[in-house]
Amino acid sequence: MWIANGWKDYEVLDTGSGEKLERWGNYFLIRPDPQVIWDSPRKDPRWDRAHGHYHRSSRGGGEWEFNGLPEQWSIRYGRLTFQLRPFSFKHTGLFPEQAVNWDWFSEKIRTAGRPVKVLNLFAYTGGATLAAAAAGASVTHVDASKGMVGWAKENAAVSGLGDAPVRWLVDDCTKFVQREIRRGNHYDAIIMDPPSYGRGPKGEIWKIEESLWPFVQLTAQLLSDRPLFFLINSYTTGLSPSVLSYMLSLILRGKGGTVDAQEIGLPVTDTGLVLPCGAAGRWSAK
Repeated sequence: MWIANGWKDYEVLDTGSGEKLERWGNYFLIRPDPQVIWDSPRKDPRWDRAHGHYHRSSRGGGEWEFNGLPEQWSIRYGRLTFQLRPFSFKHTGLFPEQAVNWDWFSEKIRTAGRPVKVLNLFAYTGGATLAAAAAGASVTHVDASKGMVGWAKENAAVSGLGDAPVRWLVDDCTKFVQREIRRGNHYDAIIMDPPSYGRGPKGEIWKIEESLWPFVQLTAQLLSDRPLFFLINSYTTGLSPSVLSYMLSLILRGKGGTVDAQEIGLPVTDTGLVLPCGAAGRWSAK
């Protein structure tokens, strides 16, 4: 398992009964987590003084209960700063476990010894975009949500990366990739964090089990003659690391390089365990 253990401003303090207790800077949140299927005694006193608690509804969805949580606050990871705010479906605008991937590809960009063009698809609030830009890459950031792209720009500005070479695009990722192929554009590295389910601008249905393979095949056509890496993240239950590994191996077998895939996770302070948080597949030129 690849573990995101480099955080200072974030930690999973404890887990149990379907929930996790987290510290986001100076604030404590309780959020549901489908991986936490165990019961354990809640000895940490911060369970009882959380600033925000997301309660799952039996009818689907849920709602926040707040106790002194501001509408917005920020945390840092290295030189990166992220603006956080609670919004529907329990999210805060950041997935801290992704830091283990940021560290991996940042090192590859820094040591490439040449300019690196990165394409970040389904790019959300820009964690991977900022990490790649901070490492010296030029980045094309694509997400279908105007609000998420705006949020990513805010994160870039507060991280001191407002003038970094980033193209911020609100677009359907499949349509964008198709146009880039027709234009003859290429990238040295590709990052994608596709959703489990979604709808396109004209009602097209995205189901990751059916859509991911043809989408990765399509996107691989954008790799340059000297590709550096290809990273796929997945939070879809049942899509194992082995599936990501096989897919990358088959689609990129003509590129050489190496493929690896693992679960990614976050250390749990009170128990010493690691909380699984999805999977990642990595192809690397070396």
